[in-house]
Amino acid sequence: MDPRYANGESYLALVWRRMRKSVMGMIGLTLVSLMIFVAIFADFFAPLDPKQPYIGFAPPDTISFFRADGSFSLLPTVYPIAEGGDLDPITFQPIVGPDYENPTDLGFFVKGYSYNILWLIPADIHFFGARDPAKTFHLLGTDKFGRDILSRGLVGARISLTIALIVTLLTTVIGTTVGITSGYLGGRFDAWTQKFVEFVLAFPQLPLYLALTSLIPITAPSNVFIAFVIGVMAVLGWAQLSREVRSKTLSLSRIEYVRAAVAIGSSDARIIGRHILPNVLSHIIVAVTLSVPAVVLLESFLGFLGFAVKPPLISWGLMLQDTGSFSVIGSYPWILSPVIFVLITVFAFNALGDGLRDAIDPY
Repeated sequence: MDPRYANGESYLALVWRRMRKSVMGMIGLTLVSLMIFVAIFADFFAPLDPKQPYIGFAPPDTISFFRADGSFSLLPTVYPIAEGGDLDPITFQPIVGPDYENPTDLGFFVKGYSYNILWLIPADIHFFGARDPAKTFHLLGTDKFGRDILSRGLVGARISLTIALIVTLLTTVIGTTVGITSGYLGGRFDAWTQKFVEFVLAFPQLPLYLALTSLIPITAPSNVFIAFVIGVMAVLGWAQLSREVRSKTLSLSRIEYVRAAVAIGSSDARIIGRHILPNVLSHIIVAVTLSVPAVVLLESFLGFLGFAVKPPLISWGLMLQDTGSFSVIGSYPWILSPVIFVLITVFAFNALGDGLRDAIDPY
């Protein structure tokens, strides 16, 4: 026997050992960790000021390792798109192409716009960017106002993930508390509680979201609007988890060790905290990892409709408002780039949830 396991393993150690064997779970854990880290230090990773306007609807720049004369270089370079002196023989518009005479050399840990690390420490160093602060490049292009989409996507992750995590925390606490209490106490309290849960679930959520968020005036501060949106999502999102936790509590309350705890006179709070909650916790953890991407998708959808985040704040849903016209998408398809951030987030949390589900409850 391996001496590390001679004295037995804790529950968390067993979960981590099974989790490491899940390829998708580890990929999800790595992506989630990276996203949270990038969201916290978004200004450091953003190459340009996300609020600074440049050229509207500028196409994405291509990174090249070759110089204008064809020689190879280890330093990446971007050749900006510029109008040439020749005209198209059909449209008589200037022919657009890379400007080989004015390359933009890229590098790591370069100087850029000023920001505050963790809102406290002033800094101007960025993870990557143009070596010359006077030059710009846009790996994902710009929006209609000329703002860099990549920088806005990185900074917008802070708002989108914050909303998702706070909403998930509130719905988890409320849903778990109501579900365990209702399932354990039973009787008339359980009957009336479930009628209220059914009442909440019966509402068509999308029209209710739009109706409630429209109550906030346009002139309200952004923080007040975000707090109201978070409250609306939390109020309408706890009921489903509550019903799931209640069903598990009903089965656990009939197990022998719970009946034994009742027989020896243990309090309800002790039985719930020591015997029922630990056995329901595995389902709650998995539900949390699966509800975060659902909230991200909901915030993106509401932001697309204009009911989530208001400028000057940045979120993925707010960035997707520019995609409301088919003509704009057809002419400038790179404005759909924020969808990439949403897809990566949904995939990461779903992969993490699948891995945790298999690790926590392998049977």
